[in-house]
Amino acid sequence: MIPKEILKKVRHIEIRTRNLVNDLFGGEYHSVFKGRGMTFSEVREYQPGDDIRLIDWNVTARYNAPFVKVFEEERELTVLIVYDASRSGHFGTRSQFKSEMAAEIGAVLGFSAIKNNDKVGLLIFTEDIERFIPPKKGSSHVLRVVRELIYHEPKARGTNIEAAMSYLLRVTNRRSVVFLISDFMDSKFDQTLKVANQKHDMVGIQIYDPSEQDVPDVGLVKVHDAETEETFWLDSTSSRARKEYRDMVKQKDIEFQNECRKMNFDLIPISTEADYVEPLMAYFRSRERRF
Repeated sequence: MIPKEILKKVRHIEIRTRNLVNDLFGGEYHSVFKGRGMTFSEVREYQPGDDIRLIDWNVTARYNAPFVKVFEEERELTVLIVYDASRSGHFGTRSQFKSEMAAEIGAVLGFSAIKNNDKVGLLIFTEDIERFIPPKKGSSHVLRVVRELIYHEPKARGTNIEAAMSYLLRVTNRRSVVFLISDFMDSKFDQTLKVANQKHDMVGIQIYDPSEQDVPDVGLVKVHDAETEETFWLDSTSSRARKEYRDMVKQKDIEFQNECRKMNFDLIPISTEADYVEPLMAYFRSRERRF
């Protein structure tokens, strides 16, 4: 049985995110992700000006007259939310933990998909694959997805994006829109991400907390890595130590963004310090201009 407080939280997120979907994301989502595929509809007789590459030679031979295939926009999409549930998500110095913001963003995307009559699935991973819900339609199904995003208790601490992408490639045959929600605190996953990005329409949502990028002057700080359980001391009174830390984090972020650009992997950085609405809307608008 799911505790009442969890059900209450699911209901709260449902109300908040459904309002966002209706007011903001419905139209944007529709215009950005719809109509990217074409599916066979029927055949009809050839007319002057038709593309000869669309001639159906089997039907043409049968009726001794040229016929062409007619295609229409594929209206139904399969949307997969791939959620990083590792321990590094249980961190936040602002209004929310990274994991809480990630769950709410996943809910917005799920409700947006359902509103447009698409299928929605969920893959939860840490260093292992922890949960997979195959894509389906319907409001009750997306509520199940939201409940899992909030209620799931991870069994492992670490992050293995490579394993998640490999699993994704095994269980999904049809091209899908995949939202990978993570802080991307991992390494050596670029090759499998590149393959997944070629097969699917991949969008990365990078959740970060400002304190992970800059340590304030608060004296001797005990730094704990939630995933590896490693602990070390940092003298934050030293401006040199703080600068070295900032430079290290910044350099890693630059390298990661460069890799994303090389493989044409869309990445949306979102801070726990601000609302996620504007970064998502900005991405939708920029993507619509590209296509």
